[in-house]
Amino acid sequence: MTKTICIKEAFEQAQKPHQNHGKLVASLKQTYNELQDKTHFHEEFVRYLKCVMIIYKREPAAEQVINFVVKFLVCFYEPEKDAIEDKEEEEEVENSFLNYLFNFLLESHNANSKGVRFRVCQLINKLLGSLPENAQIEDELFDKINSAMLVRVRDRVPNVRIQAVLALSRLQDPKDSDCPVVNVYCSLIENDSNSEVRRAVLSCIGPSAKTLSKIVGRTMDVKEAVRKLAYQILAEKVHMKALTIAQRVRLLQQGLNDRSDSVKGVVQKQLLQAWLRLAEGNALELLHRLDVESCPEVGVSALNAMFSLSPCSDLIKNFSDLSERKVIPVEKLTAENALFWRALCEYLKSKGEEGEEFLEHLLPEPAVYADYVLSYLQNMPVLSQEEKEDMTCIEHLMTKEFIGRQLILTIGCMDTTEEGGRKRLLTVLQEILMIPTTSVSLVPPVTEQLLSILKDDDRRIQIVAETISEVREALVTVDQPIDSAAIRKQQLRLAEIKVKLMEAKDALEQCVAVQDFSQALLLKQRILELESTKSDLLKEAEESQSKEVFVEKDDPETLLKCLTMCNELLKQLSLAKGLGPTMDGIIESLIIPGITNIHPAIRNMAVLCLGSCGLQSKDFASQHLPLILQVLQIDEMKVKLSALKAVFDQLLMFGIEPFKAKKGGSSHNGKEEEDENGLSAEVTDEAEEEETVTTHNLLQLLSGFLDSEVSELRTEAAEGLAKLMFSGRLISAKLLSRLVLLWYNPVTEEDTHLRHCLGVFFPLFAYSNRANQECFEEAYLPTLQILFNAPASSPLSEVDASNVAELFVDLTRPSGLNQSAKASQGFQGLTAHDSLAMKVCNEILADPSAPDVRIYTKVLSSLELNKDFSKDLLILLDKVLEVVKDKTCLRIIEKVKNSLNKGNPISEEVSTTTKETGLSPVTQDRQQESDRAMPNPVNQDEEKKETAEASEEGGSTTAKLRSTRSKGLRKATVEAKSMSRRRNCRITRSESEREASEQPVSPASSRLPRRAKTAALGKTRLNLSKLLDQEPAE
Repeated sequence: MTKTICIKEAFEQAQKPHQNHGKLVASLKQTYNELQDKTHFHEEFVRYLKCVMIIYKREPAAEQVINFVVKFLVCFYEPEKDAIEDKEEEEEVENSFLNYLFNFLLESHNANSKGVRFRVCQLINKLLGSLPENAQIEDELFDKINSAMLVRVRDRVPNVRIQAVLALSRLQDPKDSDCPVVNVYCSLIENDSNSEVRRAVLSCIGPSAKTLSKIVGRTMDVKEAVRKLAYQILAEKVHMKALTIAQRVRLLQQGLNDRSDSVKGVVQKQLLQAWLRLAEGNALELLHRLDVESCPEVGVSALNAMFSLSPCSDLIKNFSDLSERKVIPVEKLTAENALFWRALCEYLKSKGEEGEEFLEHLLPEPAVYADYVLSYLQNMPVLSQEEKEDMTCIEHLMTKEFIGRQLILTIGCMDTTEEGGRKRLLTVLQEILMIPTTSVSLVPPVTEQLLSILKDDDRRIQIVAETISEVREALVTVDQPIDSAAIRKQQLRLAEIKVKLMEAKDALEQCVAVQDFSQALLLKQRILELESTKSDLLKEAEESQSKEVFVEKDDPETLLKCLTMCNELLKQLSLAKGLGPTMDGIIESLIIPGITNIHPAIRNMAVLCLGSCGLQSKDFASQHLPLILQVLQIDEMKVKLSALKAVFDQLLMFGIEPFKAKKGGSSHNGKEEEDENGLSAEVTDEAEEEETVTTHNLLQLLSGFLDSEVSELRTEAAEGLAKLMFSGRLISAKLLSRLVLLWYNPVTEEDTHLRHCLGVFFPLFAYSNRANQECFEEAYLPTLQILFNAPASSPLSEVDASNVAELFVDLTRPSGLNQSAKASQGFQGLTAHDSLAMKVCNEILADPSAPDVRIYTKVLSSLELNKDFSKDLLILLDKVLEVVKDKTCLRIIEKVKNSLNKGNPISEEVSTTTKETGLSPVTQDRQQESDRAMPNPVNQDEEKKETAEASEEGGSTTAKLRSTRSKGLRKATVEAKSMSRRRNCRITRSESEREASEQPVSPASSRLPRRAKTAALGKTRLNLSKLLDQEPAE
C-alpha cells in the first residue's frame, strides 16, 4: 500500500538529485485523495511552491522541485482503473486543483521579480507540454493563458521570453492565418535581439504557408545555433515540394558554404539526405528538382556532399547509365545525368591515385571520347526564324548546349599523357571551334580545355590565331562581272574550232573511202584534240560567270566567338610573356575594331581583351588607356563595368607613373627646345604641373563612380580604390574619408558585397603600418565635419557621428598595429592618437559652445595617449577647461587630464580587447554587419536595454561601444558576426545573453576523483530546506 506524505516533506525530498519522483507523486496523491477538504492542501501547496518560484538561477534543486510539481499535477490525467462514475467525480477534483494552480500562476505573471515571472512561464510551459494529447482545458482558462503568455513574450528578460514562447507552442493554430500566437512568433523570430529566443521560436513554430518564409530566413541568422536548427527543422518537418526551386537552391548554396562546419554537416547529412529520400534515393531526380540547368554550381556542390558520404566503389556501382563504350548513349543524355557524370569524374580525380583507378571505369580513351563529343556537337540543332520565336524550341536548344558544356568540361578529367589521344583531342577541339553551329556559350569551355592541354605559350598563341583565322575566313561563290569583248573572243574561238572539226571529219571520210588508212589515223587524232579543246572552251565559258573566293566574316556571332577565344587565351598567358607579332596582328584586326562595334556584347568582350593586353605590356597600357577611359565615360553600364575593372587592373599592375609619363612626353620635348632660350625651369614646372593635373583628373574620374546610382559601378569603384590603397599604389586621406562615408551611407544598405569588402579593408589597412593610421587620423576631422554639416535631405544625416568617431579612434589605436609593424617602426615619437588629441583640442577651442563638443570630448577619453609627449596636450586641456561650459564635457576632460598627470593609461580595457582580438570593437561590429544580411532589423530598444544592464554590471568601455553600434545607422540591418567578433562577444556580452546561457557549472576545472567532484558539487548546490521552514508572510 502506498504511504502518505506531507507536502513539505515531499518538496524537501524532491530537490534531491537521485530521488524517485514517481514514488513521491504517488505518495502525495494518496495524501490528496484521503483529504476531505482540499482547500487547505491547495493553499499549502502553493505556499511551498512560492519558495521555489523566487529563485531565478537554474539551480539543480529548484529544477528538481519544478519537475516534481509538474509530474504531480499531470498524474491526475493518467488513466485510472476505477469505475466510470468515479471518473466524473475525479475530473471535477482535477479541474478544481488545476484551475486553482493556473489562476495562481496567471495572477503572478506580472510580478516585479524576474525569477517569479520566469518560474510562472516555466511551469505553464511544462504543464501544457506534459499533458496528454487528449487533455482539455476550459475556454476561459485557455484565453487567460494565451493572453498572459502573449504579454510575457515581450518581457525584458530573455529567459522569461523563452519560457513564454515554449508555453505558447500548444496554443498556436498554424492553419489560422490570423492566429495571434503565430503572428507573435513571426515577429519574434525576426526581431528579437536574443538568439536563444529566436531559437526557441524556431523550435516551436509550426510550418505553414505563412511561417515557411520565416523559417527559411533563419538560415541566414547571425548565430550558428539558430542556423543549424533552421536547417534541421527544414529537413524534418518541411517537404521539399513546399519549397520553391529558388528556395531549394538558396538553402543548399548558403548551407554548403556556411562558415560553420556544424551547419554544413547538418545540410550535408540531414537536409540533403531527407530530400534524397523524398526523391526515392534517385540523385538524378533530386538534380531535376533543383533545376541544375540554371545553377550547375549548386548541383555540383550537392553531389560532392553526397559523394563524400559513400565509398568510391559504391558510387561506380550506382551509376549505371554508361554503355559498353563507357559513354552515355546520345539518345539517353539528359542535363541531369551529364552533370552527374561530370561531377563524379571530377570528384574521383580530386581523390588522387585512389580515384584514378575508379576513373578508368567511367571514361573511355581520349580519342574515343573526343569523337563522341564531336558527333554530339555536330548534330546540334539550328533554329529557323520561326523556331526562334517558339520557347519550347529555345528551351530544347539550351538543354542541348548545357549537355554539351558538361561533356566538354569532362575532358579536364581525361588522361592526356598519351601522345595519340592528346593530338586527337586537340584536333577535335579545334574542329568544334570551327563548326559554324557551335554556340558562343560553348566557346569559353572549349578554348579553356584546348589551352589546358597545351603548355607552351607560343604554341597556344599559334593555335588560337590559326583557329581565329579559320573561323573568320569563309569560302564564298561570287559572280564575275560580264565582259562583252571577252565573250565575243570566246565565241569566235569556239566557232573556229567547230569549223576545223567539221573539215577534219570530212577529210577522214574521204581517206576511208580511198582506203588511205595511215592518213585516216592522223586525222582521227586531230579530231580528238579538237573535241578536247572545244569542251575546255565550253567549260571555261560556264565557270567565268561565278568564282569561289575566301572572304573575312564580320557578322556579330563570328566576331564574338573570335574575341571570346582571344580573351580566354589572354587569361592563360603568363604576364611575363609580353605581346608578340601574332598578338599585335590580332589586336589591330580584331580587338581595336571591336571597341567601336555597334553591338554591346562585342564591345564588352573587346574591352576585356584590351584590358588583358594592357597587363602584358606597360607601353601598350599607357598607349591605350585614353581609349579605355573614353569607353568608361560614354558606353553603357555593362561595358563601363568591364572598362573600370581594366583600369584598376592596370593601375594595380604598373601604378600611375607610366600613365603620367605619357602626358609629360610632349612637355619634355618642349623643354629641350626651350633650353636654348633659358626657360628650362619654367618648362620643368609646367611638366610637373601637367603630371599632377593628369593624376588628379584620373583619380577624380575613378572616385566619381563612388557616387554612381548604379550599385555595380559604385561597388567596383570602391573595391578598386581599396585595392590601390592597400597595395600602396595610392595614399589619399580624402578618398579614405569618402570610403568611410560610403560604408555608413544608408544608400549602400543593400550592397552587401560593398560593405563586406570595406569592412575587411579598413582594419587590415589601418593595422598594417603606422603611415596608414596617420592617413586615417588625417581623414578624421573632414569626415566628421561632412556629417555635422549634412543637410536634413541628405542620407548622411541619418548616420550617427559618434559611432563614426569611435571607428576612427579604434582604427588609429597604436596597440592595434601588427607586431611586425611595431617592431620595424619602434614607436618613437608621437602616435596617431597623440596627433588626433591635439587636433580635437584645437577643434574644441575653435567653437567651445558647439553641440559637437560632446563627441570630441568623448573621443578624448577613448584615446591611448603617450605620457612622454603629453606636455603640450596638458596645456591645451587647461585652455579647453577654461572655455567649455558643459558639465559632462568638463568631467570627461578632467578625467583625461588626471589620467595624464598620474600616468595611468586611458582606455586600458579597450586596448586589452583590441590586442586580444586583433580588431577593435567598433570595427568588429561594422565588419559583422557587412558579412551576412538578415531580412529585418533586430529589436533595437531591447538591445539597448540589455546593453545598459551590462554596462552597469561590468562597466567596460567595450560594452559601451557595443551599445552605440545600434545607432550607427538608424535603418541598418543586423548582419553576421565575424569569428573575431565572436571571441570579443565572450568578453563583453550583455547581461541578457548571460541570462539566456546560464547553466549549472562545476567549479572543478581539473580532473578530480569522482567522490571529490560530488562533494565539491554538493557544496555549491542550493538547499531549499531553509526556505521551506520559513513561516508564511502575513
